[in-house]
Amino acid sequence: MSSIIPLWEQAAPYAAAGHEDEMPHLIPFIQPGSESAIIVCPGGGYGHLADHEGAPVAELLNRAGISAFVLKYRVAPHSHPAPLADGQRAIRYVRAHAEHYGINPSKIAVLGFSAGGHLAATLGTQYDDGQPGHEDRIERESSRPDRVILCYPVITMESYGHEGSRINLLGEDATEEQIQAFSAERQVRADAPEAFIWHTSDDQAVPVENSLRYALALGAHGIPYDLHIFEKGPHGLGLAEHDATVRVWSDLCLTWLKNQGW
Repeated sequence: MSSIIPLWEQAAPYAAAGHEDEMPHLIPFIQPGSESAIIVCPGGGYGHLADHEGAPVAELLNRAGISAFVLKYRVAPHSHPAPLADGQRAIRYVRAHAEHYGINPSKIAVLGFSAGGHLAATLGTQYDDGQPGHEDRIERESSRPDRVILCYPVITMESYGHEGSRINLLGEDATEEQIQAFSAERQVRADAPEAFIWHTSDDQAVPVENSLRYALALGAHGIPYDLHIFEKGPHGLGLAEHDATVRVWSDLCLTWLKNQGW
């Protein structure tokens, strides 16, 4: 692991008043010889970032021969569009610097837990091809992730959603239009990236229906996905190292990636 990478050279856009000096950043975990990279988005309800869903995950990916970047995106009092801007900028940054890191620019994935899963799913449904003539070379890159990995994700802002995440991201008075725009299951495109998804069926904080809705939306567009629902396990398990059943999710995920040439 090396020093942090600020996502912007100057002030980050869309800052909350009084928090203009906060700089979202990436923490790189580069695995020499790896052609693929995964940007890890910890959860925390868009109110904080959970440490156990960051560096330990990047280190596991390194052990599997994959480079990783932990994204420290902005959370409350920052709100939309700050987190999405941070995530898109992170993908563009890694893609723009792919040659430097020895990474294939077509093998850049995002992996998110809980609200970080919502950010990852949003990145997998709201993306663009970049701006070819932009003076900032990072902004010329596509923000589309090549794969999406969702761990007990918040997906919907409608029923079955997570109220705290919705309020932190969109505010108390979110419009119906905003709620639909940030219900990722409603925004899946025909060219959305393939996904690996896992959840537990008795998750009391973020119901399993979130993952099911996203999988159904992908299926409706003919987009392949790998979905795993474990019977028991509380929300926020991370790598689930102390749960003999659920901890296999990472092996399943790595097998999925390997089968696709990652």
